[in-house]
Amino acid sequence: MAKLNAETLPLKGIVVLDLGRVMACPSGAQLLGDYGADVIRIEDLDGDETRRWPPVADGEGCNYQSVNRNKRAIALNLKSPGGKRVFEALVRKADVVMHSYLPAVAKRLGLDEEALRAIKEDIIVCGVSGYGISGPLAEKPGYDLMLQAYTGVMELTGDPDGPPMRAGCSMLDLTTGILAFSGVLLALLGRVRGMAQSHTVNTSLFETSLTLLGYHLTNYANGGFQPRRAGSGVGHLSPYSAFHCTDGYVLAGATNNEVWCRMASALGHPEWGTDERFATNAARVANKAELTRLLDEVFAEHSSLHWIQIFENAKVPIAPIRTIVDLFDDPQSAATQMLERHVRAGRPAITLVGAPIKLDGAAPPLRYLPPLHGEHTNEVLRDLLSMNDSQIHELVSSEAVR
Repeated sequence: MAKLNAETLPLKGIVVLDLGRVMACPSGAQLLGDYGADVIRIEDLDGDETRRWPPVADGEGCNYQSVNRNKRAIALNLKSPGGKRVFEALVRKADVVMHSYLPAVAKRLGLDEEALRAIKEDIIVCGVSGYGISGPLAEKPGYDLMLQAYTGVMELTGDPDGPPMRAGCSMLDLTTGILAFSGVLLALLGRVRGMAQSHTVNTSLFETSLTLLGYHLTNYANGGFQPRRAGSGVGHLSPYSAFHCTDGYVLAGATNNEVWCRMASALGHPEWGTDERFATNAARVANKAELTRLLDEVFAEHSSLHWIQIFENAKVPIAPIRTIVDLFDDPQSAATQMLERHVRAGRPAITLVGAPIKLDGAAPPLRYLPPLHGEHTNEVLRDLLSMNDSQIHELVSSEAVR
């Protein structure tokens, strides 16, 4: 797959200050950097905590590496007079400021909308929070797992007779980052079209979670159906879940009655297609326990490869249940350039997840590897603020920057 030209990326010339912590806000800023924005990653003198979360490779936390490519990093003490002056100068050069501070903390640090607009009237401000900017929980810190618990995601995840479970990835953090990315793009588009001179973009893990719960909420509100844990399946379709074969599991299912008839035939039981207990999806859902028992017996007779070949020939949805490790040798991963290994001078090579949006069939290039703490402090001060060595040395001596 071709790479986009770094000089013609759609966000080239846009300057973004990324003051987000942990995962959600930085992941949104990373997407802006992928498509050309000059993202300045601003951390305090101790650095983001994810730099120290295990596993740590070559001194850098792998969690940090996952959401901070295509950025330049500066270590800045916002509580010092010199640090505040540097920050204000950077705001004047920027188009967007992104942060994940609680409203009261943002105001104390001068990152609230009013303070930033006093520095630059048309600055776009993007705030990412746990529970939103209003309501009784606006000042409550929010984390992916806590929001999975609070919004009912954990209660819906796991086996029907088991305890609530965490979803296997930080889906609220990363989806909130995507929404922050989208919100900033909306604000930039509004500016280009002359519809607004400034925008404040807000999104939160709470609102993301309710968005992802989607049909579960409308099913309850409008249909009176309270969803329950369904293990590997879903409550509104049957069969549609994992089945154990002689060598592992496959995920297979029938999304409509026509597919169910093909599936029944592929399993060697065409009579199930017209059996009144299973002939419609409503009947299959009502008799799910009996149908699952029958299917389990048949799937257990052969290997996963056997059923994959049989079902694919019959045009029945099926997929092997694989591990993360399997993705690294997967030809689809290679074809989509979603897992790329990058060589670093004097340091071990690093593998990063690629950008998920392709433009004209091409992926954006990697312009910056995830930066070391304060790696580009001098460079940013020179490039954006035209500072000389003496001025930079003064800032370092006063612990305004590192």
